[in-house]
Amino acid sequence: MSGTPRPAREKTVTVVHLMRHGEVENPTGVLYGRLAGYHLSDLGRRMADRVAEHLAERDVTAVVASPLERAQETAQPIAKTHGLDLGTDLRLIEAGNVFQGKTFGVGDGALRRPANWKHLRNPFRPSWGEPYMEQVVRMKGALDAAKDAAFGHEAVCVSHQLPIWIVRSFVERRRLWHDPRSRECTLASLTSFTYLGDDIVSVGYSEPARDLVPPHLLAGAKPVKGAKGFGA
Repeated sequence: MSGTPRPAREKTVTVVHLMRHGEVENPTGVLYGRLAGYHLSDLGRRMADRVAEHLAERDVTAVVASPLERAQETAQPIAKTHGLDLGTDLRLIEAGNVFQGKTFGVGDGALRRPANWKHLRNPFRPSWGEPYMEQVVRMKGALDAAKDAAFGHEAVCVSHQLPIWIVRSFVERRRLWHDPRSRECTLASLTSFTYLGDDIVSVGYSEPARDLVPPHLLAGAKPVKGAKGFGA
């Protein structure tokens, strides 16, 4: 790539798809965060296979994933379909969160527990987990690395809802603090960044496995009290 003449490089189109993993087996509905041992459910594996089929005819030359099991398992069918080795990029990992391992959902009373209040004092940073700008820096680094690896072709990076949404918000020049219900990042969705040379020129979004996603988990759906497996 370093030998590519500058005029040609500046006109080269590369697409990097940031994919959210499929549904996870999580019967107790905990916020699993970066915890090990959370694997795709049967439905999640179907979602992964569906996206692999969707991308089968695309010019994918690199597939990388977060080190967490659910991301690795989502990426495997895509890598296999294209005859590629699956890479791991630590920068694609889920956002750190002090509430991981706990239930923290709609209607469970978590916001009324005094022990949690100290973690909720600053939604703009946020105070309960990894700062948004730290997520931007590492995710943008992962995107650029995937672009370089697949320069002139397409790459797939499997990651997690919040980091995907945050780097997309940064690229699209939106504020980083937000209502989680506003995230357009459904399970097994693709947020696709098109590069011209080394610059991102557009962002697209698609849901190849939309018909497999439970209605209350679709982007923009209203939270359902007591619903499990909301995932991250």
